[in-house]
Amino acid sequence: MNRMTALSTPAAPTPLGHYRQGMRVAGLVYMSGQLPIVPGMQPDNQAASFEQQAELVLRNFLAVVAAAGACREDVVKVTAYVVGSMNWPTFNRVFAEAFGEHRPARSVVPVPELHHGYLIEIDGVALEPAAA
Repeated sequence: MNRMTALSTPAAPTPLGHYRQGMRVAGLVYMSGQLPIVPGMQPDNQAASFEQQAELVLRNFLAVVAAAGACREDVVKVTAYVVGSMNWPTFNRVFAEAFGEHRPARSVVPVPELHHGYLIEIDGVALEPAAA
């Protein structure tokens, strides 16, 4: 019996490597790292501002959450990888707008660079709705 279920949605970018958009296991939903890639497109919007990339990456992340039947209030942990500590205040604002009153556990990791030249990547964990 397979205890894991793969998640896939056209509302988030197609994985560019050997991984799934997300996996459901034991009442939890694990979202793979999402980049600010327009769903259905190849990486091509690296020139977008940090704010635009942060908004898109959060939409992609929440699309995978929704593919599991969950919502932003089910998200328990988010890890954000951000290029440039000067982008931290913008990320805080965009994150707060995306999550509203819900405040999941969160880590922000400053990094020197990300794949394809993007400025932000996000992964995380949510509760499966039936487990909530």
